[in-house]
Amino acid sequence: MATARLDIRLDEEIKAKAEKASALLGLKSLTEYVVRLMDEDATHVIEEHESIVVKDSVFDEFIVACEKARAPNRSLLEAAKLTNESGIK
Repeated sequence: MATARLDIRLDEEIKAKAEKASALLGLKSLTEYVVRLMDEDATHVIEEHESIVVKDSVFDEFIVACEKARAPNRSLLEAAKLTNESGIK
């Protein structure tokens, strides 16, 4: 059950287009359409900012460098600590 409220003002043309899109998708309301869009977009934005995609060759070079590395230096330890404290996965 939704408990948070969002009040917005928007251009009439945008509202009309959104209402039409909502109806074309067979959704119950404009609110359902907006919530769906917000959820999908937020998920996409979060995924983009919380993941890194690299080419296989770059990953292989990274692994080789990690295997050659000795004990982590101070900067790396501090970065790991910050990552853990920030809840970054």
